[in-house]
This record gives sequence, C-alpha cells and structure tokens, in this order.
Amino acid sequence: MCAWRPVFLYPRDFLQSAGAQQHTWNSSESEQYTRWLATNHYENFPVVSILLPKRLHQDFFNVYAFCRWADDLGDEIGDPKESLRLLAWWREELDRMYSGQAAHPVFIALQNTVRRHDLPQEPFADLIDAFVQDQQVRRYPDWTSLLDYCKRSANPVGRLVLALCGYRDAERQRLADATCTALQLANFWQDVTVDLLKDRVYIPLEVMAKHGYSVEQLFARSFTPAFRSVMVEVVAKAHEFFEVGLQLPPLIDRRLAIDIELFSRGGLKILDKIAAQDYNVLAARPVLSKLERIGLLFQALWRVSFAQAA
Repeated sequence: MCAWRPVFLYPRDFLQSAGAQQHTWNSSESEQYTRWLATNHYENFPVVSILLPKRLHQDFFNVYAFCRWADDLGDEIGDPKESLRLLAWWREELDRMYSGQAAHPVFIALQNTVRRHDLPQEPFADLIDAFVQDQQVRRYPDWTSLLDYCKRSANPVGRLVLALCGYRDAERQRLADATCTALQLANFWQDVTVDLLKDRVYIPLEVMAKHGYSVEQLFARSFTPAFRSVMVEVVAKAHEFFEVGLQLPPLIDRRLAIDIELFSRGGLKILDKIAAQDYNVLAARPVLSKLERIGLLFQALWRVSFAQAA
C-alpha cells in the first residue's frame, strides 16, 4: 500500500481525514498547506497583496491559517459542544508549539514565523478565547461588553500584523486596534442576518432598547423606523473607529500602509452601502463587487502615495 500523501483540505474535511491527521508533516509540506489555505478561501480582499514585501508572504499565510482554523472550529462544526472541545484542542496545540512540540501542519509552519519575529503567544490565545466566547455568549448588553469582545476577536490580528512588520510601540498598536475594531463592527452590521441564523446578536441590546426595537422584531426581520435608527447609531460608531484608525497608514511602511488603507476603505464602503439601502440590512446583505474592490485599491494607492509625497 502506498504511503498517504498530503492532500490539502479545509479544516472540517481535514478533521475527518485519518490520513491528514496521522501524517507526519514536515516544514515544507506545512508551509505549502498554509499557503494553499490562505489563497483558496473567499475574502473581500486577498490575504497577501502584491504590495506586501515578498519576504513576509509566508508569514502572513501562516498567521492567516491559524485564524482560519480557529474560526472554522468555532463556526463550521455545527455543534457548540464539539466546537468547544475542538477549540480546547487547538489551544493545546498552540501551547505545544510554544513549547517546541508542534505537530499540526499549521503550527509547524507558524512556529517558523513565531521564531523569526518573536511573536508573543497572547494574541493567538486571545483569538481562541473569542471563538470560545462565540459558543457561549449570544447577546451583548452594551457597547462596553461588545468592544471588550472585539479586543479578543479582532484587535490581536492587527497587533500581529504590526509585529510581523517590525512595529511594537503602543501608539501604532492603539491605532491598529481602532482599525480592527472598526472592521469587526462593519462586518457585524453587514452580517446581521447571517448571525441571526447562528442565534447571535451583536447589536448592543441597550441601543435597541433606546430606540424601541426588540430582539423578537429582529428575528422576525422586521424593518421599522426604530430599526433604521438603531442601524444609524451603530454605523456611526463604526465610522468613529475608522476615523481614528486611518491615522495609522502615514506612520508605517508605504506598502503595508496601502493594505491597511485598502481594508479600511473597504469597511467604510460597506457602511456607505448600508446607508445607501436606507440601513435595511434585513432585506439584503451589502457586498462589494469586484469592480468596487479594484476601485478601492487604486484609491488606496493614490491616497498613500499622495500622503507619503506631501
């Protein structure tokens, strides 16, 4: 019988493949796997743009693969108890990597990135905490609780990106946190109906109560003037964070700045689309077309180039 050869699989399929789990992955195979995973999964924008220094491409693939796996363990399994078990296993694998015993291909690849850039364990652990929280918390009473969740679900990604590019100062981290929180909020408001299917409501309950709109109405997809007022407020909140975060691009390397600008403008475009459809995200999910994404890229190139030259 021939030995099992690595077949690149999405996390859920990987878990069902005895060959994938039992195979002894080497560093080269593992990096090929994270590269495949990062370049074969739908995102509004590519994980690695052509503008990012080539020396960092594999590192970004490796970090993305960790996040993709954690996300899928939380959202693609279909059973909260099983997701919690798998996320606990993923945390154990993270601990194993930091103790020099990586076995899973994502961690075998990621350990090279961690060593090259001296990445701390905390951001990775925080992300796992957020996915665990998704299995246990389905309502957020106020902005404080929601933004506290964003500190673990979104902000660690920005801090990891900064660290990969050599930035570790508190001010850039603060601005990156604002950008990541803004992107997370924009995603929440874009995906209100998607999250309802998972029995999750990220709109703070205090905001809905203030405008006289109930959770029951939300699940009934009832678009009313009250719901419109709710969305106006939460969209404005996301705008506030984007405005703070847009102070970051002038403070970082031009190539990374273009990527940050691109993601931020993409998030702002989603907010604009929500407003353009009169805030009725219950009837249609706003999305960016391919042409709009290309347009945002050219706008980001122009803005950053102009700012750098000024």
